[in-house]
This record gives sequence, structure tokens and C-alpha cells, in this order.
Amino acid sequence: MLIAKYIYSIKVYRLLLRKPKYIIQGMIVNMEDKFITTKKAGIYGIIGNIFLLIIKAIIGFISKSQAMIADSVNSAGDIFASLMTFIGNKIASAPKDEDHNLGHGKAEYIFSMFISISMILVSAKLLYDSVITLIYGSELNFSWFLVVVCILTIIIKLVLYFYTKNACKKYNTLLLEANMKDHRNDCIVTTFTLISVLLTLANIYWFDSIVGIGISIWICYTGATIFIESYNVLMDISIDDKTKDIILDIAHSYPEIKGVDDIISTPVGDKYLIFVTIKLDGNMSTFKSHELADDLEKNITLLDRIYKTIVHVDPV
Repeated sequence: MLIAKYIYSIKVYRLLLRKPKYIIQGMIVNMEDKFITTKKAGIYGIIGNIFLLIIKAIIGFISKSQAMIADSVNSAGDIFASLMTFIGNKIASAPKDEDHNLGHGKAEYIFSMFISISMILVSAKLLYDSVITLIYGSELNFSWFLVVVCILTIIIKLVLYFYTKNACKKYNTLLLEANMKDHRNDCIVTTFTLISVLLTLANIYWFDSIVGIGISIWICYTGATIFIESYNVLMDISIDDKTKDIILDIAHSYPEIKGVDDIISTPVGDKYLIFVTIKLDGNMSTFKSHELADDLEKNITLLDRIYKTIVHVDPV
């Protein structure tokens, strides 16, 4: 029996090694370091965006650049999003209690919906202003300060992007990945703003309004994406098929399991609570069947996106 369990353990270990990105990061990194790094990335993002918001807004309104004004609002949205993420993450990280048996993980998605709604409303106002400017003409006054602000923004965002990218590779968290993509997107947006500013030297003013419209649509699209993702989690969307297949692979690695009847999942923050029904020989003792179910629960919960696993035994 001991030899059989040893061989089984090696099989499960090899199975998990074949899919390393699903292994929980706490097995290979310190969770406290992970929290501190994520917190630092958020703080650096807030400080950087506050600085960029101030200089973008001042130069944007002085030069009357719709693209720069839209870019400054994008920075304001980044600050609001970082603050909401910080607050939501703080609530979501609170341990479970008698009133919240599965913890407070969904708070993160409630705050994400606040972020998405604010982004959609702001983008609508920016889109209206940019369209009006395109129809009635732009009053953009070229300034080399606009160019300097754009270049400075791109440099700061690139530094933040590479910092969060390295941290994301090490800790593989959804929050760091979202911040990384946000910094990357800001680099792209500001590059187009810089192009629109430089085109005014050739008396091409309409491109500024076009860029303002493009940024507005980009902000709206990002807000809608966040809203849909948050809505899906709050409405208990099921876990993805790839992870289901991995769970089946783990279950089928047990020779005693005759079949898997059902896999039911419900989100708990950014992780999932899993219910699995397995078929075992009806002649197996209650002790052995529960021992096997407990072992299966532990191995499934090793997966990165799993919060807790509950296995139900159905004797056949």
C-alpha cells in the first residue's frame, strides 16, 4: 500500500509539473514577498500617474489639445482604478469569518465595476468633446512642452511596464498582469498623442481630434471589458475548460476512481471553489474512500486558481 501511494504521488507530481503555470505560486515563492511587491507596484503606479495627470492637464488645457486632455483623463482614470483596486484588494484579502464563510474575495470585483462605470462615463464626455472639436475646428496651439510631456510620459510608463512585467513573471498574479497591460497601453496611447502634436507643425490639426476620439473609444472599451469580467464573476461563472481538463487528469490518475460524475465551480474572488463527484467501488471501506477523497481534494487545491475543493463520493 505504501509503495502504491508513493508511485501515485510521483504520478501526480509529474502531472502537475507538465502544467507548471497552474501550480500555486506559494509553493515556490514567499507569499509575503509577493504581497509586498504587488503593493509596491500599485504605489509606484499611483505616484507616477498623479505626476503625469498634473503635467498633462496643465499643458493640455494651455495648448487646447484634445488628445492631451484625453490622455490626462486617462491618467486620472488610472489613479482612480489603482485606488479602487487597493481598497477592493484590502477588503478581499480579509480572512473568512462567521458571516462570510468563503472570505471577502468578491469585493475586488464590486470595486472593479465602480471603476468600469466611471471609465465609460468619462469616455462618453471625452468622445463628445473630441467630435465637437473635429466638426468645428481645433484651437490647438503647438508647444514644445507638449512634446516633452509626451516623451516623459512614455519613459515613465515604460519603466513602470518593465518593473511590473518582471514582477509578473516572478509572481504571476492577475493584479500585476493588469497593471502591466495598463502601462503598456498608456505607452501606445501617448505615442499617438505625440504624433498628433508633431503633425500640427505641418498645420494638420484634425489628427488631434481623431486621436482624442480614439483614446475615448479605447477607455470605453477597457471599461466595458472590466465590467463584463466583474459581472461574470459576480454571476458565478464556471471555471475554464482547460482547468476542468486538468482536474479530470488528476482524478483519473487514481486507479481506484471509476469515474467523475460532475465538476461544479463557483468564483471566490480570483479563485474558485470546486465540487467534484467521484465514483468508487461500493465495497471500499468508508475510511479508505474518505482518505482517497481527502487526498484528491489536496491535490486539486494545489492548482493556482483553486481556493478550496470538496469531493463527494458516490459508491457504485
